[in-house]
Amino acid sequence: MQITREDLNPCTVKLNIVCDPEEVKAGFDKATKQLVKKIKLPGFRPGHAPKNLVEQYVNRAELYDEALQHIVGNGYKEALKQQEIEPDPTVRPQVEVTKLDEAECEFVAKIGLPPIVELGDWKGIPVERPAVGVTEEDIDRQLEELRQRRGTREAITERGVVDGDVCVVNIKKDEEEGDGRTFMVIAGQTFATLDQALAGMRVEEVQHGELSFPDNFQEKDWAGKTFTATLTLNSVSSVRMPELDDAFAQSLKTENVEDLRARIRTGMDKAVSGEIEKIVSEQLLDGLLERSKVEVSDNMWEPIADQRIEEVAAEQKKEGRTLDDYVQEHGMTVESLREEWRERAKTEVMRALIVREMYKQQDLKLENEDLSNELEDMARETGVTPKDMIRMLEQANAMNELQFRAISRKVRELLAAQANVKEMAGSARA
Repeated sequence: MQITREDLNPCTVKLNIVCDPEEVKAGFDKATKQLVKKIKLPGFRPGHAPKNLVEQYVNRAELYDEALQHIVGNGYKEALKQQEIEPDPTVRPQVEVTKLDEAECEFVAKIGLPPIVELGDWKGIPVERPAVGVTEEDIDRQLEELRQRRGTREAITERGVVDGDVCVVNIKKDEEEGDGRTFMVIAGQTFATLDQALAGMRVEEVQHGELSFPDNFQEKDWAGKTFTATLTLNSVSSVRMPELDDAFAQSLKTENVEDLRARIRTGMDKAVSGEIEKIVSEQLLDGLLERSKVEVSDNMWEPIADQRIEEVAAEQKKEGRTLDDYVQEHGMTVESLREEWRERAKTEVMRALIVREMYKQQDLKLENEDLSNELEDMARETGVTPKDMIRMLEQANAMNELQFRAISRKVRELLAAQANVKEMAGSARA
């Protein structure tokens, strides 16, 4: 066996392994023996037919798969022994077979070693806490959103289009066959030339003129192009919002408008406090990482990043879009998106390790109340009851997430109590 070793970082080793021909032959022989036992030939008891006869019926793909398990499995174990490597048992090695036939086998193994975590001085971490309060304007905006949600849509026939109206329009490009293409748009929120054309139009009115489509237009063959077209307004509707009075407040299970405003303020105060806590927590954990030494294997975080990319691609596919569509819409490339998630995943893993190390070193303990409070927060974030949240976590085999969140909160509270906090004027909201 030939082994070439490359230490990618303190916790990741890459081995290029070339197996001996004898090892390859032994792997195929063992695979063949196992597969022929499953083959039944007339006139012979299972496992007693002549080898040269039975081998003709062995599926080649199954043979190679089975042989690969033996060859790579044995080769990997032997390589670890020769290189005196003790891998991290919590992460899987990444194995890529680069050559395989009945005489040769070569593969690459990327192996994660146990993480290195040396906790630094966690007291006095500098933190800037945004000083943010809920204003009357914030409450007014929230009330406006509530009114919009309770609004009813009405067809508009007695006036022309104004900004905010929902319009169904048909656009037929000059000299293009067919009935044109129909879109539902919100007036004032499309693109300049279409917004200008729609302004003041009435239902069933027709216009002819030049339209300049933006580069990100949904119809790819029209995106970034300018051409003349016929525009037909098929329908217009608008949302009639309820009056902001006590009747509206009572429909939201409050006594009057004043009570509704007070309840909104309470909810927004809590939301803002939560955002501030997130900002402070980010600074605390980043500060602790800067003061500590944390080394992790690539195998700990690369699968997390890859999984997230797959999830984004699956979400886009459900919407009839591709991953390329998604990244272009966000001004990125697939590679830059992947790199962003790689950095984020690595940071999350390093934070988790430093949190657990501090929890252990400071001999912190979780009480039932800690877990109950965390469960309620998770349920509230997800929009379900605590009982349903428990069931969801159990079904996903993710009860450890509940425990880790409670551990993380304990650690962050301890860090915050000893932090060097500076109150800052600013906003925690985007």
